[in-house]
Amino acid sequence: QVQLVESGGGLVQAGGSLRLSCAASGSIASVNAMGWFRQAPGKQRDLVATITTGGNTNYADSVKGRFTISRDNAKNTVYLQMNSVKPEDSAVYYCNANVRVRTGLFYYDYWGQGTQVTVSS
Repeated sequence: QVQLVESGGGLVQAGGSLRLSCAASGSIASVNAMGWFRQAPGKQRDLVATITTGGNTNYADSVKGRFTISRDNAKNTVYLQMNSVKPEDSAVYYCNANVRVRTGLFYYDYWGQGTQVTVSS
């Protein structure tokens, strides 16, 4: 009923920039918080940044000052601007959205398929 499609991943040199996008589509009545998580090989999936409908943001300490999350509520799309990237930022990045579908009463979390980000040193 709900699909999250990420784009923008790829290979970037350390110190460079990358912008990720994630669009939510389907039978959507309302989208609450949206966010980005990442998972490196052999590690757990960790929060990178989240943003509420009103624009309140939350960042992992490791990305504060380098990454910026934003969203376009009209398009149900969330973005992650990644600046001054480091090799340790390499991971699969997953989009997350808290969504209520048209036929439902409650919000549930949905995930994208993930997009690979690789930072070379």
